[in-house]
Amino acid sequence: MKHKSLPFILVVALCLQLINCNNDDDSIGITDPVAVTVPVIKSKSEIRNDISIESAQPTNSDGKIYVYNDLLFYIAQNSGIHIFDNQNPESPQNLSFIKLEGVNDISIKNNILYADNFMDLVVFDINNLNAIQMVNVEEDMLPYYATFPTDASYFQSSFSINEDEFVAYYTTIYMERQEAENDPAIYNWDFNLFLEDTAGAVSANEVGTGGSYAKFQIYNNALYTISDYSLLTFDITDYNNISFVGETWMEGWFGGAVLETTYIRKDYLFIGATNGMHIVGLQNAFSPAYTSSFLHATGCDPVVVEGDTAYITVRGGNSCGSIEDQVNVIDISDISAPQEYSTYFLSSPYGLGIKDEVLYVCNDQGINVFDVQNPNNIVLENTYNVVSKDVIPLSSHLISVGENVIHQYDYTEDFGLELISTVQF
Repeated sequence: MKHKSLPFILVVALCLQLINCNNDDDSIGITDPVAVTVPVIKSKSEIRNDISIESAQPTNSDGKIYVYNDLLFYIAQNSGIHIFDNQNPESPQNLSFIKLEGVNDISIKNNILYADNFMDLVVFDINNLNAIQMVNVEEDMLPYYATFPTDASYFQSSFSINEDEFVAYYTTIYMERQEAENDPAIYNWDFNLFLEDTAGAVSANEVGTGGSYAKFQIYNNALYTISDYSLLTFDITDYNNISFVGETWMEGWFGGAVLETTYIRKDYLFIGATNGMHIVGLQNAFSPAYTSSFLHATGCDPVVVEGDTAYITVRGGNSCGSIEDQVNVIDISDISAPQEYSTYFLSSPYGLGIKDEVLYVCNDQGINVFDVQNPNNIVLENTYNVVSKDVIPLSSHLISVGENVIHQYDYTEDFGLELISTVQF
């Protein structure tokens, strides 16, 4: 059965164009438009057939960064993967682009790149950067649910899709308030009720490094990713024949918190969730086992780890929760019972990274550099006014990512950073 609401959307869009062209025509009758959130329907077969390897491309999409050997990857959300030769960080070279509309995360092991494409797991061989090959597509292997906007007032609830279609994302159209309220297919939406209703739902190898917002991780021959409420484990021993090992439901352990980020340190997986940090043992890579948690009030929070200390940024506001913005420093020397060392209050923190007892935290003011030699009293040493949402501190230099921009910095004395290059898309 074909999707029934597309003609409706096109009609509304056409009407809006007519309104814009005839602002003085009172006969149109739409004087009080309201925003209506509508689903965008995609065909699975079309998005699978649309994967391609292309020359270097510009982007207009927010993204994440990933590092593998001398390669730097910019994962343009819902667009594709930009690949840079970063042997010389002062002059990174834009090499190629993997067109992959549904990508949000990647992970690489031994020159094999794993990426999500909405609900599919797609595998590329990048041994030869001049001839990248797609070697496998595991269809419908990953859970995928389009993120619903938190600021929706009205939404289209009545639509149909066939077996080859899915809701890829949501967009906004505008229509007359009275028409929206009288249309049985349009609901007046209370997002807070939605949150309440769904709160209890559902080594010798070369592996790359992602930022603090990564959701893909590789350990030995296991690939991990997270859905909202569970940890999924895949066996990638043979990348041509990947198997789903199991799904570990976190709801029973963590009280229904939404899982957001992952970070591996030694043989433990650290999961940042809306209610805290959760530690999963990977001693048996294909059977991850819950170890312990550090809990806090509801907030958005990635986590990174160095030695026996974990660092969490916690951001409140909007859908993240009401907790006051802060950086938590956690003692994990007893991995079974993490304890808080200290808290530093910092406005709107986002991603973070740690290297040699220097902590880099992104927030609305830029990149904040902390001396964390004393975890009971971390000290803000410098702030660099640059748009940045996440960082990867390498042994050689620091890489930061903002919307459509990558900055690279040398480390200098006195907790300093010196800009060495910028890639602006």
